[in-house]
Amino acid sequence: MAKRTLYGTVIVTYRCNAHCNMCNVYKYPTDPAGEIPLDVIRKLPEMEFTNITGGEPFLRKDIEDIVEILSHKSNRIVISTNGYFTDRIVALCKKYPKVGIRISIEGLQKTNDAIRGIPDGFEHGYGTLKKLVEMGHPDVGFGMTVQDLNCEDLVPLYKISDEMGMEFATATLHNSFYFHKSDNKIDDRRHVAENFAKLNNELLKSKSPKKWFRAYFNHGLINYIYGNKRLLPCDMSRNAFFIDPFCDGVPCNGTCEKLVMGNLREQSWDELWHSDKAEAVRNKVRHCDRNCWMIGSASPAMHKYIWVPAWWVIRHKIFMGGKYDLGENKFIEDTGKN
Repeated sequence: MAKRTLYGTVIVTYRCNAHCNMCNVYKYPTDPAGEIPLDVIRKLPEMEFTNITGGEPFLRKDIEDIVEILSHKSNRIVISTNGYFTDRIVALCKKYPKVGIRISIEGLQKTNDAIRGIPDGFEHGYGTLKKLVEMGHPDVGFGMTVQDLNCEDLVPLYKISDEMGMEFATATLHNSFYFHKSDNKIDDRRHVAENFAKLNNELLKSKSPKKWFRAYFNHGLINYIYGNKRLLPCDMSRNAFFIDPFCDGVPCNGTCEKLVMGNLREQSWDELWHSDKAEAVRNKVRHCDRNCWMIGSASPAMHKYIWVPAWWVIRHKIFMGGKYDLGENKFIEDTGKN
């Protein structure tokens, strides 16, 4: 069997029960009858990694069927969820114990519930995490989108995840067609960056190489917050892709307008992937100036150009004593906002 190299993200729905301040997807829900069906999911190619996301994926009544199909196509599957539907999540994880679960928690209880706009959202999400840990699920963690309102909860939330033996994933504000947002903005970049730096020092002093590389990813988030060129080339539409609920293949979820490579309902995968339309999109991506730094595009790049983050890790672990200092970044101002 040929080596699986593609990174795929399957957006199974735009329905969502949360009303997050940084994402307006919930205002534009898809009709369940028109969402990407199982026969189209079967058309997807072999993949190294697949992320199932939304909206809220567990609003799909056939989520277990989706996972069953993708489990034969992908070496690893991770589902991004707000964790509200505990029973559904636990049932799926019992049936598919290798599937990763990342639950979006935007801070401690008061902060999370204010940002996500979902009643008792923290209680539901954290409760789901605890149940998964108690049942010994091997791949479970938090995901946090960092902004002015929650940056001071960054390290405390990481420490909770560390005590529970969980992964801790980070992101920051982006604007795009996917989020239906154009006004997401960090006002006090220095303050947010300082909290990322505190997290990086926690990660670098750990004994986990995976956490050291996560610190590099956070370094990229700081770089992005300050509006700089991304640290690694973007290869979206070449080694990674998104498929949305309308069965449209798109390069990513970070563009201002939706760039469609083809439609998997109407085409085979090979027809979509090798089409003139897909090549035209790739040309646009080559000249994209968005400089996004989201895990969907950064993770494949970190694997492809591994020597760049590896040297960063070696330098910080060996030559800098496991410490990260904002002062090493020329783009960080000494004082003030922005």
